[in-house]
Amino acid sequence: MADTVLALEEARLTLAGNAGPVEILKGISLQVHAGETVGLVGPSGSGKSSLLMLMGGLERATGGRVMALGQDMTALDEDALARFRRGRMGVVFQSFHLIPTMTALENVAVPLELMGAADAFARAEAELRAVGLGARMDHYPSQMSGGEQQRVALARAAAPRPAILLADEPTGNLDGVNGAAIMDLLFGLRDRHGATLVLVTHAPELAGRCDRVVRLADGRVAA
Repeated sequence: MADTVLALEEARLTLAGNAGPVEILKGISLQVHAGETVGLVGPSGSGKSSLLMLMGGLERATGGRVMALGQDMTALDEDALARFRRGRMGVVFQSFHLIPTMTALENVAVPLELMGAADAFARAEAELRAVGLGARMDHYPSQMSGGEQQRVALARAAAPRPAILLADEPTGNLDGVNGAAIMDLLFGLRDRHGATLVLVTHAPELAGRCDRVVRLADGRVAA
């Protein structure tokens, strides 16, 4: 069997709500193997994005265990989690999360500089050219379309060559044409860097390109 890069064992997530604790994830057990592409699908509120955040260490499980690349992330504090994720995990969000005061090139170079890469800007330039933005490197997010901003976000996530690439509704804010282009780029980056890809999507055509689809319902794996 291929190496397991993500493993959840009865992982639970409970968050505080106005009317008391809200159980978001109710005991998720799941394994993702190296090089695999997994689509997380299900109705709104089923826990898809929360599950992705647990996988990336951006939310802390309140029960069970979350393992990534052999590391028990539930045993790490916030600083240790940040250090562990750096260079190992790339995350792409629906809303881009670019730094508005930085150019596209600077946005992509930031995680590389944090890693201490001496060639941060050269690698950032190469990633932007790979997503078709060679002529837009000096532009700020406000000067770019939604599709272009998502391309920058993809380049930023891929630049450190992460072993795991997580994407939360990467085409959710885009029209059909731009969404299709981002799908192609996402799988192209996966193929080029050999990363394991886990993505949350409502788009059947995107889920259909995955090796495996995991359906969630009411905080549990339904299929």
